Amino acid sequence: MNTRSRWTWLLSGAMGLGTVLVSGCQTWVPEAGMTLPSGHYLDHPPQYIPRSPAFPLTKELQSLEEAAARQNAGAFAP
Repeated sequence: MNTRSRWTWLLSGAMGLGTVLVSGCQTWVPEAGMTLPSGHYLDHPPQYIPRSPAFPLTKELQSLEEAAARQNAGAFAP
């Protein structure tokens, strides 16, 4: 009976340890309603996101400026 109890505790401990290892290091805090990140986010390189231009439609802006310049110069294009 003692051997069976020992194997039961050993199996339970192994399953608990396996669950902890598989679930990772993320912790959900119910009071705050947020999931905290695991420590592995430092292993990945940061993403580079270039700054967007002041006016995102540069071709449209260029054509509008050209049309305004032609209109001011008196040369109307068809």
